[in-house]
Amino acid sequence: MKSKNDQASWLQGNGARCSAPGKFPPAPYHIVLLGPPGVGKGTQAERLCRHLNACHLSTGDVFRAAKCLSDNQLTPAIKAALGYMRRGDLVPDDTVIDMVVERVRCLNCQHGFVLDGFPRTLAQAEALEALLETINKPLDAVVNFDLPAEMVVERIAGRRICKACGASYHIKNQKPKAEGLCDSCGAALTQREDDREESVRVRLEAYESATRPLIDFYRSRNLLLNINAEGPPADVFDRLCFELSLAMTRKRRTVA
Repeated sequence: MKSKNDQASWLQGNGARCSAPGKFPPAPYHIVLLGPPGVGKGTQAERLCRHLNACHLSTGDVFRAAKCLSDNQLTPAIKAALGYMRRGDLVPDDTVIDMVVERVRCLNCQHGFVLDGFPRTLAQAEALEALLETINKPLDAVVNFDLPAEMVVERIAGRRICKACGASYHIKNQKPKAEGLCDSCGAALTQREDDREESVRVRLEAYESATRPLIDFYRSRNLLLNINAEGPPADVFDRLCFELSLAMTRKRRTVA
């Protein structure tokens, strides 16, 4: 069994050692994932990375890991980003870009990468394109997981969490045995504040506003793959692999 990549280089910065498992793939993939909250992007990223033996590079993972580090372990960009986050401010593009630049060795890894959470704005997309040009690692595809807004709202607003043990449920798709109570520990289930319907709709509007220029940007570069995210994760993954295979076949024919 392959050992799990602890992502030290990505989480801590270029000074940490990479521990990506397995042999280098003969033709590593370089992929960006897009999709609104609740679309199942994280699940598909994990499946895709196992399938391609690629590294899952999630900016959200970096921010979460950074909160547990001491100041002397933080890179300059992460320290700046945490300052904005603690004040409740959005992290500006320049700081997010600097954070990725600090981790450019991960983008240059011979395993390839699946980049999740970056870019989120047109400025970030342009910066990523320029950065990848400097290391000669152009993107192979940008996958946009598409799901109707009402289905996204239903998925997120239906989530319930046990604060005692962290178990998660859904009022429709994964009901507890006893309504409102955790199967594991019997504690009451709660709904996170940002999972409430009104909050979800605000988040979706913000995502749509920020991401629409990204969709157009990558479509103009013939990199965009729209994937229907409805249905079970396995079905979504089958669609993803099929479309990705077609895209890579077309790319090889163009290069040849």
